[in-house]
Amino acid sequence: MSNSKKKTPIFGITTPTSEKLDKRQWNKTFRRIAKIQIAKQKEVPQKISAVTNVWDGNKDGKRYIKTYCSKEMRK
Repeated sequence: MSNSKKKTPIFGITTPTSEKLDKRQWNKTFRRIAKIQIAKQKEVPQKISAVTNVWDGNKDGKRYIKTYCSKEMRK
C-alpha cells in the first residue's frame, strides 16, 4: 500500500506507536485478581480501571498537530 495516507494529523504524544503490550499486562493483572476474588468468594471488579491505572501507559494519549510533513502522514 504505497499510496496509503492518514486523513487527519493525529499522532501519539511520545514515541511508542501502540499500547498493545500495556493492554496485555493490564488484562493479565485484571484476570489474575478476578480469579483470586472468585476463589475467596468476594465481589469481582467490573472494570480494569478498578485494578490498574490506565494512564500509566507508554503512549500517553494522542494530540492533533497542525504542522506536519508528508512523511509523518504515511501509514
